[in-house]
Amino acid sequence: MTAPHLDEEPPEHRRFARYLEALEAVPEEAEAELVSAVLRDRDATMAGSAVVRHLDRRAAGLLAGPHFTEWARRLAETVAAHDFPARRLREWSLLHALVQDEARSPGELLDASDWLQRTAASRRFATPPTALALLAERGRTRRVRSEASRMLWYGPVLRGRSSAHEPPV
Repeated sequence: MTAPHLDEEPPEHRRFARYLEALEAVPEEAEAELVSAVLRDRDATMAGSAVVRHLDRRAAGLLAGPHFTEWARRLAETVAAHDFPARRLREWSLLHALVQDEARSPGELLDASDWLQRTAASRRFATPPTALALLAERGRTRRVRSEASRMLWYGPVLRGRSSAHEPPV
């Protein structure tokens, strides 16, 4: 038999779950206001984690489309004073620029977090070959370099597209 107080879920876990539900359902026009309200929670770490989870979900869905830039601009001011959410939104913006094949300095990608480099090298998004080549050669971790190399050769096939390139034999 366990003690009743040990079986209770901590209040911050319940708030985290409620925040995620609310953020999932929030209309676009109220999103920034709700994100701001979540970030005012007394548990800054939990609130930041909930917001980052929301940013990851929304950004992934908007990344390749025309509405990403406006969405990111709308939320940038809201999260600006919160390090983790602000950094993650900047990373999603860099990933958006990469996927759109907008010119960026190699240093931006090489200085980016491990998370961004792993995400850019993954098969989730259509990262251009120039960015993959940079990550394959100079990515921060062996995992990033390996995945970027693999995506250079097999990426189009893995994403269901034909490729003019053949892997080395």
